[in-house]
Amino acid sequence: MPESNLILTLAKLIIAAAWVNGEVTHDEVNSLKDLLFHLKDLTARDWSELEIYLDSPIHTAERNRLVAELQAAINSPQDKALALMALNEMIEADGEVTEEERVVAQEIEAAIEAVDVSIFGQMGRLMRGPLRRRQQVFAEPHNRELYMEDFLRNRIYFQVRRRLDLGEVELDLPQEDLRKLSLAGGLMARVAHVDREVTESEFSAMVDALRKDWGLAREAATFVTEIALSEFGAELDHYRLNREFFTATSEQERVRFMDALFAVAKADGEISHRETEEIRLISLGLKLTHQQFIQAKLRAKQ
Repeated sequence: MPESNLILTLAKLIIAAAWVNGEVTHDEVNSLKDLLFHLKDLTARDWSELEIYLDSPIHTAERNRLVAELQAAINSPQDKALALMALNEMIEADGEVTEEERVVAQEIEAAIEAVDVSIFGQMGRLMRGPLRRRQQVFAEPHNRELYMEDFLRNRIYFQVRRRLDLGEVELDLPQEDLRKLSLAGGLMARVAHVDREVTESEFSAMVDALRKDWGLAREAATFVTEIALSEFGAELDHYRLNREFFTATSEQERVRFMDALFAVAKADGEISHRETEEIRLISLGLKLTHQQFIQAKLRAKQ
């Protein structure tokens, strides 16, 4: 495995160690990024993968997978020395090592040192590697890189898919429908966030829209709504939300969706000028005519 992949896997494991207590604050994330920046040979694409691991807690099963991946990436004494050197350089980058950092470093160092780099150890990993990779692709719910493209393109769908895999809720829907309702949730969240405060009535309007248009049970619609609102602003690409929702829907669905957007805007008692303008911009992005927008606006006032 190339050296860059070895360093990337080490970086993921370091992030996993930071999640040991189940929480990483905003300041800790920034500090962790500063430390990881000292690791050499990480590309822009690598940094995107690391963002996935910084995004949400890493539990025991996933951490164990990362340990196994790091060990599998070490195929020679040189690899082992490189991993140890990178670990030490990163930990000592700011000239001060806390006791907690030292404990974490010792645990990762022990995992690195445990790797057998003899010819027999290399042969064993050669036999185990393809099987492990196949198992991860088809049965491993803890490999978040499987959703790398979704993380970059649609954070809401990424979170929905990840939490479904963790068994938080059951949604018996095709993947295409899951993507579509995630996009719909993101667009409704744009309207709900116009005044920077989401009311209970706006939340309920989003849930009702998902139940009506996609036939979701209340629990499932609430689940998607919570994720859509929590991910709003987390590097969501509004242009991409429009474009992908346009691609995934028919004109009739998009026209009907205007009613859902106005329902969210109207939920707190009145439709403000800013909310109307936001919906107008969304309608333009969805290639609807001005007349279709006006008709939806009139329906909302009835």
